Amino acid sequence: MAKCVCCGKETSFGKQLSITRSHISKRTTRPVRPNLRTVKAVIDGKVQRVSVCSKCLRSGKVQRAV
Repeated sequence: MAKCVCCGKETSFGKQLSITRSHISKRTTRPVRPNLRTVKAVIDGKVQRVSVCSKCLRSGKVQRAV
């Protein structure tokens, strides 16, 4: 699975509820995926292509390569 290299955020699973006539009839699992972006970043002095979530990009936890 895809994973953020900075914070480790990855796909999680939740329940999707099917509601008919005020009763919950079916529960199925659905994936909740993080908003990952593939960027060129400087890691250990080298430029690498990594998957980073948008929250880490906005907060400046990853230094993008120019």
